[in-house]
Amino acid sequence: MTTYNPMRQLPSAAGYKQGDLLVLCGELFGRGYANGIVDEAKRRGMVIIGTTMGRREADGSLRPLNPGELTEAEALLGGRIINIPIEAGFDMDPDKNGLTVIDRLKGAKPDDFEGIRLDWASIEQSRQQGIMRFTANLAAVATELGKLVPAGANLLFVHCMAGGVPRTRVFMPLFNRIFKGQGERFLSSEKFWNSDLGLLCRISFDEVTADTFCYLIDATESARARIMARGGKVAYAAYGYHGCEVLVNGSYTWQSYIPYLPGWAKIRLEDAALAARSRGAAATVFNSPEIQTNSSALFMGVENSLYPLLAALDREGGAGMAFEIREECRRLLRDDASLESLLAEAGEYLAAPILTDFRNFETWPHHNTLEQAELMLNCSARLLEMNLNPKEIVCAVLSRAVFTAVGKLMLDTMWDTSAPVFWLNHDIVAKRLTTE
Repeated sequence: MTTYNPMRQLPSAAGYKQGDLLVLCGELFGRGYANGIVDEAKRRGMVIIGTTMGRREADGSLRPLNPGELTEAEALLGGRIINIPIEAGFDMDPDKNGLTVIDRLKGAKPDDFEGIRLDWASIEQSRQQGIMRFTANLAAVATELGKLVPAGANLLFVHCMAGGVPRTRVFMPLFNRIFKGQGERFLSSEKFWNSDLGLLCRISFDEVTADTFCYLIDATESARARIMARGGKVAYAAYGYHGCEVLVNGSYTWQSYIPYLPGWAKIRLEDAALAARSRGAAATVFNSPEIQTNSSALFMGVENSLYPLLAALDREGGAGMAFEIREECRRLLRDDASLESLLAEAGEYLAAPILTDFRNFETWPHHNTLEQAELMLNCSARLLEMNLNPKEIVCAVLSRAVFTAVGKLMLDTMWDTSAPVFWLNHDIVAKRLTTE
C-alpha cells in the first residue's frame, strides 16, 4: 500500500530530446488525460509510437485496424501505431465450452441484478484466455517496438488503459441509477458492488486498469535491458485517481468523486508501480485531478471539484496561462452568472457538512448515499446551467488546462522519477500553468 505523496514543487525540466520515444499503451480516443503528455512530447521533438485495442467483427473476433482505421488513428495520434490489437479484459474471451461472459449475461434484467448468480469457474477460464491473448499480442508489440528504437534513445511508456465494464446491456441502466439516480431511481453503489455483477466488475476493472500495467512492464523487460545497456533511459508512467486536493474554504483539502467504483483497481495500479520499482523498473502512477472527458460523462458531478482550479490559479500567481483560462471561462457564462458565483456554488457543495466523512482519505473509495448523491447531482445541474451554451462549457476549458499541465508535470518527472506514486493536486497544476 502506497502512502499519500502530493507533489508540491515543480520538477526540473526533463532531458528528453528529439528522437527519444514516447510509447502510448492504450489507444487515443477524443480528448483526455493522455493528450496532454502526447502533445508535450511532440513539442519537445519526441517520436510518438501508439498501440491499438483493435476492433471486433460481428462474430466477436478481434482484428487489427484496417487501412482506413489505421490512417485515421495515426492522424489523431500524430505518430505511428503498431497495428497489433491489445484489447484488455476478458468479457469476449470464451471459456472451455465456448461461452463468453457476454453470452452468459444475455437476457439478464437490471431489476433482477441482486439475484443473478455467475459461474465463477467459467469466468476464470475466460479471464485466463484474455490474459493469454493480451500478453501474447503485447509480446509481439514489444518485438516490433524493439526494431524502432535507435541506439542511445530514451524510451517513455505511458499506460492509459482504464475501465473494464463488461460490454453487455445489463450494466448501463444500473450505472445510470448509481451515478445519476435520485429519489426512487437511486441505487446504492455498495449494494451493487456486493452482488455477483459487482464482483465481476471488480475483477474486470482490476484486469484492465491495473494488471495491464504489470503485463506491460513484464513484456518489455528484455527490451528495457537492451536500451539501458546502450545508455538509454526507460521509464513507465500510468494515470491513476485517488482523490485530489482542491481549495475548500480557502485551504487545499483532499476530496474525491463519490462513488468511484474503479477506485479499488486504481489502488491496485499504485501497488503495481511499487512492485515494479522493487524489480528495478522506473514506474510511477500519477493520481490526477478530476476532469470531464468522454469516458467520465457517466460520472455526473465529477466536474464539481474542477471549478476551484480557477481560485487555485489566483492563489498560485495568476500569471501565464491563468489569465487566458479565466477570461475564456468568463466568456462562456450566461450574463446573469459570474466566475465568482460559479466558485461560490462549487465551494458551498465541497464544504457541505454531509461530505465530511467522505473527505476521509484512509477509507477511500467511498460508496454513495441518497443524501450525498442528491446534493452532488443538483449542484452539478446548477453549475452546468450557468453556461451560455451547453456545448461550450467552462468544464471543457478547465479540463484542457488540467490535462495540459498534467502532461508537462508527468514528462518532466519521468526523466528522473523518484517515487511510485504522486498526487497532482490543484496547487501543483496551477503552479505549472502560471509559470507558462
